[in-house]
Parts: sequence; C-alpha cells; structure tokens
Amino acid sequence: MAGNSQRRGRRLTSKAGAPKGTGGKNKDSLAGRGRTLPADERPWHKGYSGTEKLPQRTAWKQDKERRAAVEEGRAPKIGQPGSKDTTWGRGGGRGVPGGRGAATGRGATGGRGATGGRGGPRVAPGRKSNPSKDTPELLVGRNPVLEALRAQVPATALYTAQGIDMDDRINEIIRTAADRGIANLEISRAELDRMTGGVLHQGVGLQVPPFAYQPFEDMVAAALEQQAPLLVALDGVTDPRNLGAVIRSAAAFGAQGVFVPERRAAGITATAWRTSAGAAARVPVAQVTNLTRSLKACRDAGFMVVGLDADGDTDLYDLEAAVGPLVVVVGSEGRGLSRLVGETCDLTVSIPMISEVESLNASVAAAVTLAEVARRRSVEL
Repeated sequence: MAGNSQRRGRRLTSKAGAPKGTGGKNKDSLAGRGRTLPADERPWHKGYSGTEKLPQRTAWKQDKERRAAVEEGRAPKIGQPGSKDTTWGRGGGRGVPGGRGAATGRGATGGRGATGGRGGPRVAPGRKSNPSKDTPELLVGRNPVLEALRAQVPATALYTAQGIDMDDRINEIIRTAADRGIANLEISRAELDRMTGGVLHQGVGLQVPPFAYQPFEDMVAAALEQQAPLLVALDGVTDPRNLGAVIRSAAAFGAQGVFVPERRAAGITATAWRTSAGAAARVPVAQVTNLTRSLKACRDAGFMVVGLDADGDTDLYDLEAAVGPLVVVVGSEGRGLSRLVGETCDLTVSIPMISEVESLNASVAAAVTLAEVARRRSVEL
C-alpha cells in the first residue's frame, strides 16, 4: 500500500531473531577478544589476586568485605593480591590480539614476543603463565617472625605497620633485625594488608628470599666421602612443617642430606626453615625432577634404599643394612610410599608399635628410624 513506508511505528528490522547456535547478535563484537577473565584476574573485582598494582576501588571493596566478614564471624570472600601472576614476562607467551607493538624475539618459554614488549596487564591471554618459584616469601605474625629471626632464617627485609603497638616481641624483632643488618621498612597498614592478601599479620612481616637448593649429584658425592653415608628422601610430603622437622632430625642423627621432588611436595619455605630450627642451614637439601630415578641413581652409587611402610617386610630393629650407605625414604602424610617408589626400594621397613595406633606422623617416623640407625652405627662402627 502506498505510503506505508512513512507511517509512524513502522518496523525497521527483520522479525527473525538471532540465529540459534551463533552466540546471538553480539557474537561478532566479541570476536578476537579472547577468553573471559576469571574474577581473580579482574583488577576491578574484590576477588582479584593478580600481581598488578591494586586499584583504589578494588582495595576499598576488599576492605569493606573484610570488615563485614569480621562482624559476621566468617572468612572474607576476597582475593589475595600478589598470589597470581597476571603479567606477561619479557618476551614470553604469545601476543595479545589487538595489542600494540609486540616484541619480535622469542622468550625463555619459546613463545613469540608479548604485547608491549616489557610486560603489562594480562588482558586476554591464551595460555596462563606459571608464577615464578624465585619470588620472595613474606612470613607474617609476631611470634612466627620472632622465631624465624631467632632461628637465623635468611631475610632481606622487615616490614612493620605505621603506628604498631610496641610490645616486647616487636622490640626484640626490630632489635634482632637491626643486629643482623636487615632493613626495617615502615609502611602503612593498608599496604601491608595488600602485600599479605588479607592474612592476619599483626602489623609485621619478614621477607624471606628463595631457598638455595644443593645439586643432587653434589650432595650424593659429598655423602659418599663420609665414613657412614646417610641420606633421607621424602616421597610427596606436602606439609612444610613435616619437612622442617625431618631436616632437623636428619641434622641431629648425622644424615648428610635430604632430597625432595620438585612437584607435588613441600619445598623449603620460611615455615619449613623455622620448624627445622635453623638445621636447613647445616643440612644440604636438594630438589629432584624424578624421585624414582634419583633413588635408582643412589642404588647405582652403592646406597641401600629403605622405605618406611607400616606393612614393611623388615622390622626396624632388625635392619642390619643400617651400618652401610643408606637412603631412608619417608612416604607422604596420607598415602605413604607411592607404588613406583615402593618398588624401587631394596627393603620396606616397619616400626614396631605395641598399641593399636595405625601409623606415625611422617616426621615422627623419620626421627624414630634415624635414631635407630644412629644407635646401630654407634655400636658397630
């Protein structure tokens, strides 16, 4: 009908809706933008846990949630800023679509240059980068920091909150740090909150550098130069306190080294160092890529490999191999020795117990075994 194209209220678009399965009418606008970022990578979200500078608005949201959680008696539902790597490394990873000026060289990870060349916010990455293991650790709390300083844990900086309540512990912390030449940096409580990710810090934090592990081959060679070579291996022990306790027992009973797997196992953190009471400074500790392969290398070097197992074939008090070159393998807290490690051991040893207790804690079992080995050696050597 003539004139209908000029009527008021006429339809200007097709009656047909968005095609099914295509993402709807906004699909094209999302093309090339990569995946949707999770909450812990969004700088504007209270769950942000990235390594970029925390926006003021996000810090306000986290503080608000933290106060609400305290009033309601629950854990705060916030992120831990600084705990998740949200930056592109220099020359690592592949360029972000739409970025300007990608670098041209290949980085350490083999990918092509990152957008921006010198790193920046990770807006829409394809593959996540793993956080570096070489980052310092922040030990917090008045008692833990004081114990760490007393145990001579290596530290690079002491952080104290402005206006902190001075008590005997804080006075000793500041005095001990000054005597050791550790820099004391006074910062705002909000900044210390940001650095710790909302963990209760009591106004003090101690920055601990990454632990320097001993090369495994050097540790084995040094042990073989001793009259009674003795090493300790941990199979999947994940509690750093157990690791520290084992290192302390190893130092007490004459072991020349401890080695642990690189993955799915505890490493030397400030907690492990503190639990070892400084023994980590005297006993070499090595990380190995493959524990089974390392145990086989010990066997080839002349060690007897003995695994602790509640159902072991040999009683600890009947372990005649204790006087020779020995590797004691301690299993994880829950499952004990893994199958491959158990098959690699020359013997499996059980600790006799007179009660109905099913098993001992990993560090306690290691201490009992090492004490018996030391007793046998003192009698027969």
